[in-house]
Amino acid sequence: MASAVKIAPSILSADFARLGAEIQAIEAAGADLIHVDVMDGHFVPNITIGPAVIKALRPHGKKPFDVHLMISPVDPYLEAFADAGADTLTVHPEAGPHVHRSLQQIRKLGKKAGVVLNPGTPIDEIDNLMDLVDLILIMTVNPGFGGQSFIESQLPKIEAARKRIDATGRDIALEVDGGITPQTAKRAIAAGATVLVAGTAVFQGGPSQYAANIAALRG
Repeated sequence: MASAVKIAPSILSADFARLGAEIQAIEAAGADLIHVDVMDGHFVPNITIGPAVIKALRPHGKKPFDVHLMISPVDPYLEAFADAGADTLTVHPEAGPHVHRSLQQIRKLGKKAGVVLNPGTPIDEIDNLMDLVDLILIMTVNPGFGGQSFIESQLPKIEAARKRIDATGRDIALEVDGGITPQTAKRAIAAGATVLVAGTAVFQGGPSQYAANIAALRG
């Protein structure tokens, strides 16, 4: 499993004054995906970037853009983010009245669809969505800010998600985001994660360290 794990650096921890160059640097360093955290200051207590920035960044990256939408309501913005160049759009069940419809809309836009569970969101929220998702994201911090500590109580939820995915027989990515370090990465992978989102752990030390930082997360 460890050799197959994908690393998705979160550009939330990158140098915002040179995001295009940062994306090129992490791709050269071995990143598999580019994780983009979209926050609205309403659904989560922080404001980050919107579709215009993603559109501007898209030519700078060759890897898929994994866009985590922490915005509410989410439905009115799905098309804008799809058009801007997102490859995967991941939504929270709490971010709209009908998450099933949101996932259908993402699929209709020709994008991969993901559902994300906050630490306080029960695993059974995904039970009736398995046929519509390409990705399940388990948050191991409360969303809103980078640099938080891994919440250990989420490990059983990762294991429970892994069982549900395996039962479908479908190729659904199991992503973990929050407090990922070389130490917590091992535990997340052991619990069944196939994609790790990391911000601080990838970007610390500057571009000369990115390759070593990414390699350390793979274990």
